[in-house]
Amino acid sequence: MPHAVIAGPIHAAGVALLKGRGWRCTHFTEESPDAYLAALPEADALLIRTQSLTAEAIASAPGLRIVSRHGVGYDAVDREALAARGIPLAVVGDVNSRTVAEHAMMLLLAAARRALRSDRAVRAGDWAYRNSLAPRELYARTLLIVGYGRIGRHLAAMAAGFGMRIVAFDPYLEAGDFEGVVRAETLKDALADADFVSLHLPKGGETVLDAAAIARMKPGAVVVNTARGGLIDEAALAEALRSGHLGAAGLDVFETEPPPRDHPLLDCDTAILTPHSASLTADCAERMALRSAQSILDHFDGRLDPGLVVTPPG
Repeated sequence: MPHAVIAGPIHAAGVALLKGRGWRCTHFTEESPDAYLAALPEADALLIRTQSLTAEAIASAPGLRIVSRHGVGYDAVDREALAARGIPLAVVGDVNSRTVAEHAMMLLLAAARRALRSDRAVRAGDWAYRNSLAPRELYARTLLIVGYGRIGRHLAAMAAGFGMRIVAFDPYLEAGDFEGVVRAETLKDALADADFVSLHLPKGGETVLDAAAIARMKPGAVVVNTARGGLIDEAALAEALRSGHLGAAGLDVFETEPPPRDHPLLDCDTAILTPHSASLTADCAERMALRSAQSILDHFDGRLDPGLVVTPPG
């Protein structure tokens, strides 16, 4: 009987799919980074959520034949070590992109309309807050989408419904890939022109919105990040919000997760913060669990979709 180790909480449908095909499943429902490692030496497959997977952990699993990520990110997985063993790393593909785009749209709206301040004002009996005219509209404003992949394209379609002007920056795409939106030639100029900025790109070696980039942004602009922690200098962002240079922000991801209790953004009432939950609806959780489990079955059946396999860097 093949053995799957499942690291982290997933929807029961994914576990049931594997068990229904005769797999033995060892499921670690907590998100502890090390809990699953003891079972890894006996694993034929690993289905992993947010935990890291190091070269040492991979070396401890002689029978491991596939790693299936419950998501699309793979920053914490040692791809080189997997490739050296010929072990594919599969992601879930497009099953969560619309869900994340919805969350980004929600953050854009909530940040623009100062939803937190309005809610707190009502609860505190400050009905006069309604006359502050702090909320802003999205109509006819410029939205800069940094990273124009699946999520960015879904967000563009949603934002277009609000009458926004959509600008996209992605240096890895060809000119023909920007149909229906304005292609930004440089991020520097696009940031200076944008009323709203939403990040949708993988984490690389550099901070995308560092203090200098934030300083170049239009006064009152709104920043949203549902992509990866570390793309924004969070201390510089907090300072820009407190000074009033930026109008508001919405963050679903942080450089350190969860953020420490003394994190500077926790005291900013113009920052709307969510716990890395953009894709965590009941509907999407079921789709991700089923897709990640199906990739394991497909690999052992010899028909794993190559479009879901992440190639090693270089």
